[in-house]
Amino acid sequence: MSGSGSRLIGVGVGPGDPELVTVKGVNALRGADVVVVPVMDTGERGRAEATVLHYVPEDRVVRVVFALNERTDRARREAAWDAAGQRVAELLRERGTVAFATIGDPNVYSTFTYLAQTIAELVPGVGVETVPGITAMQDLAARSGAVLTEGTEPLTLVPVTAGAAVLKDALAGPGTVVAYKFGRLAHEVAAALRETGRTEDAVWGSALGLPEESIRGAEELGDGPMPYLSTLIAPARRDGGRGGKL
Repeated sequence: MSGSGSRLIGVGVGPGDPELVTVKGVNALRGADVVVVPVMDTGERGRAEATVLHYVPEDRVVRVVFALNERTDRARREAAWDAAGQRVAELLRERGTVAFATIGDPNVYSTFTYLAQTIAELVPGVGVETVPGITAMQDLAARSGAVLTEGTEPLTLVPVTAGAAVLKDALAGPGTVVAYKFGRLAHEVAAALRETGRTEDAVWGSALGLPEESIRGAEELGDGPMPYLSTLIAPARRDGGRGGKL
C-alpha cells in the first residue's frame, strides 16, 4: 500500500526534563495524528513516554514494544524490531501522520534511525522528518557548569557499549570527551579516566531533570553498576587562560 501523504516524524524530546522539549517539538507532537512512544518489553514507562504525556493526552499516545534492552539474543531483537516496524507502518496507513518520540535527539544514537529504515521499506513513499532535541551532554554541561568546547578544541562522543578501550583511546587524545551508556561499565570508565589523568575535572550525571537526578565529580565513580543512561563529560585540558584555544 502506498504511503503517499503519510509522514513519520522523529521528535527529540530531550533527556528527561519536560521543559527541555523545543517549541517545534511540542508542536510536532501535538500536530501528529498519533504519537508513538517506545517501551521496553518489561512494559515500564520510559522517559520518552513520561515526557510526551506532559504535552499530549494519553488517548493519542500508542506504546510500541522495542527490545531496547536486548543485547545478546540477536534473533529476538530482530523479531522485536520487525514487529515494532509493522505496528508503526499500520498506524501510518490508518492515521496519516505519526510522531515517534525519542529521548535526546533523533539523529544521535537513536532508535528512530532504525525505525525509519524499516518504515521506508514497509511503506513506500512515506515522508520521513526529524525534529532535533536537546542531548544529555548539553543538559549535563548546563547543570554541572562543565564547558563542552572552547576555541579549536575537538569534541568526541563515545558510546561505552563499544568498549572501554575506545573510550580510553579518546581520553588519550585532545579535546573534550563525552561518554554515553556506561552504567554497566562504570568501573572500567573510572579506570580509563585514572589511567589517562582525566579524572579531576570530569563530571558524570544520571536521571537529568528528574527527581532522582544525580550529578557528581568523576572521582566518585565507584565500582558498582550505575543507571545505563549515565553521561560523562571529561573536559579538555585547559591551561591557557581565557581564550587560550582561540
